[in-house]
Amino acid sequence: MLFSSLDFAWFLPLVLFLYWVVAKTIKAQNLLLLGASYVFYGWWDPRFLGLIAFSSLIDFGVGLGLEKTQNKKKRRLLLGVSLASNLGLLTFFKYFNFFVDSFIDAFAFFGYQVHGPSLGVILPVGISFYTFQTLSYSIDIYRQEIKPTRDFVAFFAFVSFFPQLVAGPIERAKNLLPQFQSRRSCSRALAVDGLRQILWGLFKKIVIADNCALIVDQIFAHQDDCAGSTLWLGALLFTIQIYGDFSGYSDVAIGTAKLFGFRLMRNFATPFFARNMAEFWRRWHISLSTWFRDYVYIPLGGSRGTKATLIRNIVIVFLLSGLWHGAKWTFVVWGGAHALLYLPQILLRRRETPGATLNERSFSSSIKEIMGIALTFTCVVLTFVFFRSESLRQAVSYLKTMFSVSAFHALEASPETLLTWMLTLTFLGEWLQREKEHTLQLDAKWMPQAFRWSVYYGIITMILLLGGREQEFIYFQF
Repeated sequence: MLFSSLDFAWFLPLVLFLYWVVAKTIKAQNLLLLGASYVFYGWWDPRFLGLIAFSSLIDFGVGLGLEKTQNKKKRRLLLGVSLASNLGLLTFFKYFNFFVDSFIDAFAFFGYQVHGPSLGVILPVGISFYTFQTLSYSIDIYRQEIKPTRDFVAFFAFVSFFPQLVAGPIERAKNLLPQFQSRRSCSRALAVDGLRQILWGLFKKIVIADNCALIVDQIFAHQDDCAGSTLWLGALLFTIQIYGDFSGYSDVAIGTAKLFGFRLMRNFATPFFARNMAEFWRRWHISLSTWFRDYVYIPLGGSRGTKATLIRNIVIVFLLSGLWHGAKWTFVVWGGAHALLYLPQILLRRRETPGATLNERSFSSSIKEIMGIALTFTCVVLTFVFFRSESLRQAVSYLKTMFSVSAFHALEASPETLLTWMLTLTFLGEWLQREKEHTLQLDAKWMPQAFRWSVYYGIITMILLLGGREQEFIYFQF
């Protein structure tokens, strides 16, 4: 069920009505959310409901088992059960064919013909997200950072919470689970803010991402016939597409959660205004980057030890991040490229003021920061060529043409004038509202009500009139 579909347009109000009007207790509300979440997830393919139920059951049981024993061997065994179960499911459904094909290709490179099994495995929607969410619960209990819950319904609802189930944010139990165990209040201010965030997310998905996709798909499908200038446009628009698509989903997810009285973590914080790659990864897909930081990077030693150890840890994290995104070498190379771009900032340990904005600095310093933003954004655009390409060969060919003489040719395709204006207004709005949680968090103190409502109605009109061809969210495939 897509957030931008008519199915969701009737599903959400119905669940909200039952949640606030019919379900009067915490237990009843959690049970309703659990049932609604399973209906939501089963809308794609009900066969995979067993997987999420199995993953939830394993980690619920592991949590209770960890509470009962302080024996180190038993605790490690229990954690191993959680890791093996969750990562085993993820590996089988997402990476089985990838590893088999890579094994065969490696032998073929040395002249040996090896035949292996190939399964037509269907990738369950959102498996990468909910397995990481349940894993973090077991790991945090093992580390004794949180205590396990005995509330079966609350835990299952936490794992399957439909707003963020299939594409995040990847929530931690320490943040979201306690919200399922306490009474939620129907706050008008929170609900209104949630509706605004949903509206902005739908705008980014339907108007920006889906319209960019129409041009991007054409350029990448016919890249051999396009000049370098057109391929630059394709890479640029894909970067904007994936941002509008994924951050749009996150906004709708966070906004929808607010309607039920929940607060999810922020997943994007104006990443295209980052001044360097280290800052970019503090602003892009925050729930995933912090997950890898806490559960991979720090356990490996983090920044402690030698520079060689630091480099190793960063490279491992980025390669795993790339592989998490998809079972193709293009994603692994994408992750490796980001590691190479990230390392100089960390190794040189340049000092920066994390919260500073251009308005808070002198003119000369601002120019330097603008150049940093432009360079960082260019690097992001180039690396996303690997993300979008079907193979390494296609990606390399695409990049070669981008840096050929034809990069100075006239564009063979261009976004419509209206889309160009929409893109300009989108990023201008995000720049002006960069200190806010989302762009439509308009301040009533200095913005007249008439202006604010004109903005809302204008966006609704654009969504209804300017939506591109309906497409699934890109991150559903991960």
